[in-house]
Amino acid sequence: MHDMFTTIDHLFTPGKGILAADESKTSIGKRFRELGIADTPELHRQYRECLFSTPELEEYISGVILSDETIHQTMSDGTPFAASLQQRGMLPGIKVDRGLTPAALSDAEQWTEGLDGLRERLQAYKALGAVFAKWRAVFVISESTPTLGNLQANCQTLARYAALCEEAGIVPIVEPEVLYDGTHCLSQSYEVHEQVWRELVYQLYQQGVSFETTILKASMVLSGKEHHHADAVEDVAAATIQGLSHTLPASLGGVVFLSGGQSNEQAYAHLNAMCRDYTGLPWALTYSYGRALHARAMAAWGGQEAHIPAAQEALLADARACSLASRGALS
Repeated sequence: MHDMFTTIDHLFTPGKGILAADESKTSIGKRFRELGIADTPELHRQYRECLFSTPELEEYISGVILSDETIHQTMSDGTPFAASLQQRGMLPGIKVDRGLTPAALSDAEQWTEGLDGLRERLQAYKALGAVFAKWRAVFVISESTPTLGNLQANCQTLARYAALCEEAGIVPIVEPEVLYDGTHCLSQSYEVHEQVWRELVYQLYQQGVSFETTILKASMVLSGKEHHHADAVEDVAAATIQGLSHTLPASLGGVVFLSGGQSNEQAYAHLNAMCRDYTGLPWALTYSYGRALHARAMAAWGGQEAHIPAAQEALLADARACSLASRGALS
């Protein structure tokens, strides 16, 4: 348990956050093809080495979430990615869920698979250097969703995953993402987020999970992408903090935010407003961004070795903006 507390303390080092580089082979392949990059395991490896070898990245990144493919890959010199990150003070984590599947008797909701064999996989990942893990569930806002059955099933699965992580001495990040897609307004988003967070806390308690060594990866309370009204930054910050404050135990290890389809600028501005305007919260806040941290780097790299410096410069600029936002100091 002591090591888990040490991991939490490191991940929430002030001014630092988590880089989500955990795209599955399918997801990274799709992004590569969109940019005209050949979809090969070697180019996957080269891209990740480009990210992880970025000079000074450890000034802004405390941990990196890897995929199963990535945790088995190495730097050009043969050093495993996990070991290379650890040497630079960036803790290696691992995404352990096996993706989404349609919920039974529903064409609108999804479950997350991957509990089968998870105990053994966690031990294997721990041997490879992982000290924290992540599991993602998704919830859709519509006139008929989320249903109570889906809400309970996904939150119970998150809690069972977290219990297995704690048993293995690995810090669990639980990610109940409320999707940004839709026409819903801010108040609808708030209502669903509060339902999801309340149910998750209940299920974690039912499974006996230690809140102190658990991290919530939260989506922000936003109106849907197709909603006719754009949210004010301050309204998003207020609604998100209110929802978290009404549902989370004070003992929770911390909260990291996902960017969830927002533009880079939106993701940074919303985080900045929360960290600037709401101090004295019982849990630390920071970022765990994927696309909002390295989408511009991927585009700059484009599969070309000659473009590595430009890609690393883009990543470092976005990491620096995230760091400032996590301190409420982004101008």
